[in-house]
Amino acid sequence: MALRLLLVPEDRYEPLAAALATSTSAVHRSVARLQQAGLCEPARRTVNRSACREFLVHGVRFAFPAVHGPERVGMPTAGAHPALAVLFVDGHSMPRMVWPMEGGTVRGEAIVPLFNGLTKVAARDERLHHLLACVDALRVGNGAQRAIAAEVLDHRVFAA
Repeated sequence: MALRLLLVPEDRYEPLAAALATSTSAVHRSVARLQQAGLCEPARRTVNRSACREFLVHGVRFAFPAVHGPERVGMPTAGAHPALAVLFVDGHSMPRMVWPMEGGTVRGEAIVPLFNGLTKVAARDERLHHLLACVDALRVGNGAQRAIAAEVLDHRVFAA
């Protein structure tokens, strides 16, 4: 939710629900949790950029630990995402990881998506797919890999 709101600030609830393949009531609950956690401004859908960055870089791997599975075909994530794969070289390479899905294009170690419908959302929105792959790199990477993912997020969403 926070990543989508960073891409489309103050988006209304109905378009958020459509973009994230969920219900409007689920969006309301998610925004309320973001506000309660201080990741969104009170009574608004504006992401507190510094708090969100801090949570993603330092907390997401603890709050949402990655659940790994066997090798499967799916959608690339973490270091397997094409835009990130070129960055994870010279001793910083990551195992190829995928979100399992029918009709996937990449074979790799399965990682359970952060939410139901993630592959559908990522297939429709390449910008969000890229950001979600960065979040997975933060969840599964070592210190150097997390630093690279944090730098990408800084450049893509937090520098604005």
